Amino acid sequence: MNSVQVSGNNLTYVYVILGISLLALAIAYALRAQVLAQGEGTAKMQEIATAIQEGAAAYLARQFKTLSVFVAIVFVLLFALPGDMEIRIGRSIFFLVGAGFSALVGYNGMWLAVRANVRVAEAARKKSAQKAVQIAFRTGGVVGMTTVGLGLLGASLVVIIYKENAPAVLEGFGFGAAMLAMFMRVGGGIFTKAADVGADLVGKVEKGIPEDDPRNAATIADNVGDNVGDCAGMAADLFESYAVTLVAALILGKAGFGDSGLIYPLIVPAIGIITAILGIFLTKLRPSDKTAMSAINRSFFTSAVISAVLVGFATYTYLPNSLMNMSGLTAQAQAVDVNPRVLALGAVLIGIALAAAIQVLTGFFTEVGKRPVNDVAASSKTGAATVILAGISVGFESAVYSALLIAAAVYGAFLLGGGSIVLSLFAVSLAGTGLLTTVGVIVAMDTFGPISDNAQGIAEMSGDVKGEGAKILTSLDAVGNTTKAITKGIAIATAVLAATALFGAFTDAIKLAVLDAGKNVADLGIEFNGVLDVADPRNLVGLIIGAAVVFMFSGLAINAVSRAAGAVVVEVREQFRKYPGIMTGKVKPEYGRVVDICTRDSLRELATPGLLAVMAPIAVGFGLGVGALGAYLAGAIGTGTLMAVFLANSGGAWDNAKKMIEDGSYGGKGSDAHKATVVGDTVGDPFKDTAGPAINPLIKVMNLVGLLITPAIVGFALDNNQRMSKLIALLATAAIIFALIRNRRRATAIA
Repeated sequence: MNSVQVSGNNLTYVYVILGISLLALAIAYALRAQVLAQGEGTAKMQEIATAIQEGAAAYLARQFKTLSVFVAIVFVLLFALPGDMEIRIGRSIFFLVGAGFSALVGYNGMWLAVRANVRVAEAARKKSAQKAVQIAFRTGGVVGMTTVGLGLLGASLVVIIYKENAPAVLEGFGFGAAMLAMFMRVGGGIFTKAADVGADLVGKVEKGIPEDDPRNAATIADNVGDNVGDCAGMAADLFESYAVTLVAALILGKAGFGDSGLIYPLIVPAIGIITAILGIFLTKLRPSDKTAMSAINRSFFTSAVISAVLVGFATYTYLPNSLMNMSGLTAQAQAVDVNPRVLALGAVLIGIALAAAIQVLTGFFTEVGKRPVNDVAASSKTGAATVILAGISVGFESAVYSALLIAAAVYGAFLLGGGSIVLSLFAVSLAGTGLLTTVGVIVAMDTFGPISDNAQGIAEMSGDVKGEGAKILTSLDAVGNTTKAITKGIAIATAVLAATALFGAFTDAIKLAVLDAGKNVADLGIEFNGVLDVADPRNLVGLIIGAAVVFMFSGLAINAVSRAAGAVVVEVREQFRKYPGIMTGKVKPEYGRVVDICTRDSLRELATPGLLAVMAPIAVGFGLGVGALGAYLAGAIGTGTLMAVFLANSGGAWDNAKKMIEDGSYGGKGSDAHKATVVGDTVGDPFKDTAGPAINPLIKVMNLVGLLITPAIVGFALDNNQRMSKLIALLATAAIIFALIRNRRRATAIA
């Protein structure tokens, strides 16, 4: 076997990529300065914005303090995994780096978003829709550039320091990013939707006042939640998608492309940074555009096309036309009849095409004016029950089409491998990197949503933005709902591609563990070959448990929102009862009390889903074997894909159906139809903003845990150390049971 090396020109390429990552961070800083230079509006607007800033900063500070305990525990536990001491130290250190970068991306997104919201509102007050769109999107651009810059910075540093051992160390980097993102997604999602649901139920339904009426004690918490959930949580989510996809691509690239396999997966996202910069600066509202969605779509598709062209040029410049001309591969691997240029470019183009297809598909099912949303809005004429049924049907139908699109992309990439499993799985991971060439624009699109939502809230609470300015913000808010739904769809696709590629890395890890033990892979039967035998009951059980964990995780997240929202409803009702002057505007509500409730309840609910994500694969792997663990991961990927899309798109359809009625359809605000869609939206809130998005990091966390523990599982099995395996499985199972019982016994606010 030829030894894989990172030296000479390849090392130079990595340093260039490192420079491009620093360029992304510099662009982020420049965009940040542009945003902060804009006008902040009236004194009343600034007062409301300051309250949102203080609430968001306080929440994230408490969240990071809580999560630091989990991070410290995992940092120590990673040392217990098999491997050379140098690798174990590097893996643990870069686990901290990954977690730290994920936290930084999330915090940076929140910090600027809570300052951009008032600036967008001020631009609308001055009747400049173009300026409002530009501020909101460039704020998202800061978050996008930070995401791609830090992701590529971390990966390139690992390759420079550890060279051919980089994939093993990157497992820690990806795990740190994924674990923190999952916690931030769950915690931020619980916070934002508890406040949102509570505000809607008491304010809109019971008191008949507008969504962001300053008389509602939950309004500040609602606006805080938009930032800690959709800005901080989503930014961390897409950062970990970036990191984990690179982990899988480099692990499989080393096996499939040798030396080049550790460099090419870094070149593709580096090109993505260049195109993201172009996409951000190209996003401008034209007089001919009906809504901001037209400008956003134009920049997205333009950047996608430019990415495809530049990747094509880089591929044919860097890669040879035959595997025979690649170094670091075995003679057997070099003999595979595959053109590496065709494989690499074809896979990347599949990923870019998938991002574009999901953009169109999700937009169709969630955008105002499209048939599905129109149908949900029309169902409001017959009450809340039909609204809920119509939204659920949209979610189910769209999940099928999205899943088939993703499956087609995975299979299409797989076919490029020419019959070689390693090359086929490497192609899948490259499709993931292709999709992520657009991630800078994707993050900008997502951040656009909560900023425009906050801007409308500040405008309504202050009463200083009226007429044309108010109409501008209403339009931007509806567009923001669609962009959030689209980015969730793309995030789901990245999760599936990354998880599938990690699944391939998992099977490769089995073989390497067997070889490291001095055994012949071919002689050890189907289990240690990493091939799943469906006739084995253990594997079927593993598959069922993997699917079940997705359902349990979703249930825990939605139930957490229900409990926290119940506490908010009780508090807001009590304030209205205790202080009648609130309704007349003579008494100011106690906004801080609702912020404290949401903060307390969301952080309290983090532990159970987190333990479930980490301990379930450990219990299955050590208890039932490595084959069952593979089936478990397959079950989680399949079920997670459908569940995540269903939850995201049904929630998006309900939200925009409500927006349609608030804009005057079917009786407008205050009508029975409006009340029906408010109920639908309250059901959809935890669907689309808590449970659905949290499934993305969930399946990647579980795949990474599976990848990390596989050598230990195989080692115990080969040493016939069943007692230790069963003990670890029992301890993991006991931890899950304890957490679930404790969660179930927790009292609700209205119990």
